[in-house]
Amino acid sequence: MDTTLSSPASPLHDFFLARQPILNRDQRLVAYELLFRNTRQNQAVIEGAAVAATATVIAHAADLGMEQVVGLQLAFINVDEVALMSDFIRFLPHHRVVLEILETVRATPALLARISKLRQEGFRFALDDVVFESADVQQLLPLIDVIKVDIAELTPQDLARLAQVLALSRKKLLAEKVETLAQFEQCLDLGFDFFQGYYFARPVILSGKKMSASELAILHLLELIQTDVDNREIERCIKHNATISLNLLRLVNTPAVGAGARVETLSQALLVLGRRQLRRWLQILLYVKPGVPAQFTSPLLQLATTRGKLLELMTEKLCPGQHQYADIGFTVGIMSLMDALFSIQMSEVVSSVRVNNKVSDALLFRHGELGNMLALVELMEQADGSPATLAMLEQLRLSESDLNTIQLAAYEWVNGYVQSIAPAAH
Repeated sequence: MDTTLSSPASPLHDFFLARQPILNRDQRLVAYELLFRNTRQNQAVIEGAAVAATATVIAHAADLGMEQVVGLQLAFINVDEVALMSDFIRFLPHHRVVLEILETVRATPALLARISKLRQEGFRFALDDVVFESADVQQLLPLIDVIKVDIAELTPQDLARLAQVLALSRKKLLAEKVETLAQFEQCLDLGFDFFQGYYFARPVILSGKKMSASELAILHLLELIQTDVDNREIERCIKHNATISLNLLRLVNTPAVGAGARVETLSQALLVLGRRQLRRWLQILLYVKPGVPAQFTSPLLQLATTRGKLLELMTEKLCPGQHQYADIGFTVGIMSLMDALFSIQMSEVVSSVRVNNKVSDALLFRHGELGNMLALVELMEQADGSPATLAMLEQLRLSESDLNTIQLAAYEWVNGYVQSIAPAAH
């Protein structure tokens, strides 16, 4: 897929887009909440800015095409009373979005009538940041599909009580700001249907945990590629692992690779794929679990590949033509979640495969240019529009417009690439 960077057509050069994953009870990715942040105002534009800005953001989201931004998933988009009552709300594709009604919205007769009309047109609604059962919540409940509960604002006891009350509504419950495995497990036990937060990306270190034989085999192959051995040595190593051999042959015969004639042997596969593609596929393969369908709904796979592509595109922007540096950027991004993937310390991940100092400094300490890029991406994931984000952009010599363009190119690549290769990897 072409990821050449071009100037965005939209006037929203000062905004970046944060995609926060929403998972179901099976830990599969079902939606993203889209949050627009202004690095110079430190606010969500849809919440605090003027009507014109809100309209432009929604129109911009529609112009992008939801498939490019969220792939096959739904998009949750914050709306206030002004947005709900406006004509530009219809710029959004009703079948791809859930309109998230902000907690500041009052349930006036006019607003309730408006929501009823939009529901008839096919729009779905969520209530945002519910922490108690107010009169407005009671009036809005019959018209909404999902109730979002901000668990950071509640004690475990209060959360349990609220969940019990809200369950009577028979609406879907979404727990947001779920940052630890313990919080996720509590919300799961309380009957929540959806979960938003980065608990799935937090490493849960298990003492004595060892990588599986297949994981070690992939890491060994990555080492061989790193040391630039010839294809015969790589082929010999692959032949020792039947699963990798079969997956590689499946991969080169997918439309994503576009080999043309059917490839039947490993030596042919290695020639067709090339070292750069082989390295990338092996890195992604680590996040693909054998026998698990619909791998493109794996939140860890999506997040890791998105980080990898974002860092690759940032390095290409800063150092045009330096493909090796771009590959290192991709490696840093995709390796940044391997501690969560393997449930081991990042220092163990780094020592398991030989990486250069730039990679290890970025992964272990967030040092150097690549470390700064990774830290910036982590801030963006948290929808952090603080001055720290702007300062990091300036340090990296990237403009808000650059960031906007890089993000959209990365999202489009990940949505297409992961969906096309994941079925070939198990």
